[in-house]
Amino acid sequence: MTIQQTLTRRPAAERGKADFGWLKSAHSFSFGEYYDPNHMGFGNLRVINDDLVAGGKGFGQHPHKNAEIFSYVMGGALEHKDSMGNGSVVGAGGVQYMSAGSGVTHSEFNPSQTDEMRFLQVWLLPEEQNTKPAYDTIDLSDADKSGKLKLFLSRDGRDGSMTTQADANVYAAKLHGDQSITTDLGAGRKGWVQVADGSLQVNGVALSKGDGLAIEGGGTLTFDAGQDAEFLFFDLAE
Repeated sequence: MTIQQTLTRRPAAERGKADFGWLKSAHSFSFGEYYDPNHMGFGNLRVINDDLVAGGKGFGQHPHKNAEIFSYVMGGALEHKDSMGNGSVVGAGGVQYMSAGSGVTHSEFNPSQTDEMRFLQVWLLPEEQNTKPAYDTIDLSDADKSGKLKLFLSRDGRDGSMTTQADANVYAAKLHGDQSITTDLGAGRKGWVQVADGSLQVNGVALSKGDGLAIEGGGTLTFDAGQDAEFLFFDLAE
């Protein structure tokens, strides 16, 4: 039996928007005051927010529970402090990850007084509830991502990736010129592509900065026609 692959583009311009002055955010899925019953998440992927934070501003101490949260820093730096005693500053190319589990509070700030900071904040749903909270960071170089999918978050922590409680494999990649990436999405899995910068094609579907792409049905995926493209690829549980 042949599985029919379905690709559905989520245009950047159709995302929910929030502007608090110090924070400008675009929501791929329902979040905060933005509610769209047709965009509540995808598989176990619940939140993708594209956030731009003014210098010296950020999110004060606030709680999370039973969510797998990571921040993919695109520009500037992100300072994190939490109730587990962790504190770190992650710069562009870095990822900070927090498994909220049974409950944790944290803050996130832009440590620069002058420069804006941009990051993608992503929430995944865990397989088990109320696990022990955890925190980790990873730095991804351009070489790690150039013309290839770099695994940075996975259920089993393989290939040097951070370990998550969500049934998900999350990759970062950069693509330009004649570079091409081919991968297979397994049967019974869902895929999501989020374009952080530039443009590319996925199986002939053109995507630009801020666009998302929902993939159902598994099968081969080809990423090509990149123009200064940087993107995340999610291999997700149904």
